[in-house]
Amino acid sequence: MWVAIAVIAVILLYFVIVYNGLVARQNQAREAWSTIDTQLKRRYDLIPNLVESVRGAAKHERETLESVTQARDAAMRANGASRADAENKLTETLKSLFAISENYPTLRANENFLELQREIADTETKIQAARQFYNSVVMALNTQIDQFPSNIIARMFNITPEKLFEMNESEKATPTVKF
Repeated sequence: MWVAIAVIAVILLYFVIVYNGLVARQNQAREAWSTIDTQLKRRYDLIPNLVESVRGAAKHERETLESVTQARDAAMRANGASRADAENKLTETLKSLFAISENYPTLRANENFLELQREIADTETKIQAARQFYNSVVMALNTQIDQFPSNIIARMFNITPEKLFEMNESEKATPTVKF
């Protein structure tokens, strides 16, 4: 009788440990996505300042500056699966802006632009790191959800895999800068 109770207690303890591990990974994935949001907010705050600095020094590049602003606005409005696409589009337009700055020495020499460019480069690095961390956490969660016997517990409690942050094929190509 005591052996049966001990076996049941061990099984219940195992279920609790696995369930708690799944919930912890799920919360870690949500926190990792929130970290991406924090860095994106930083990006959104910096871009208007960058655009204003560049406008004063490069009026003839109005199209590029407007595309950065439009990409930023689209990224801020995007939700769900379209959000990653909008963020990647914004990254590409920022690359175009930096490429333009290399061709105009007065724009490059502008101290405000240089500082904002450093800040955005730093932010882009942090966003990339946050995306990598998010994908690592999601991969660990999804692996645990797929493995036996934790997959049984995940199904019992409706714990589903998270989607990795991915770029589509067109965004993986080297950007083309046209003047």
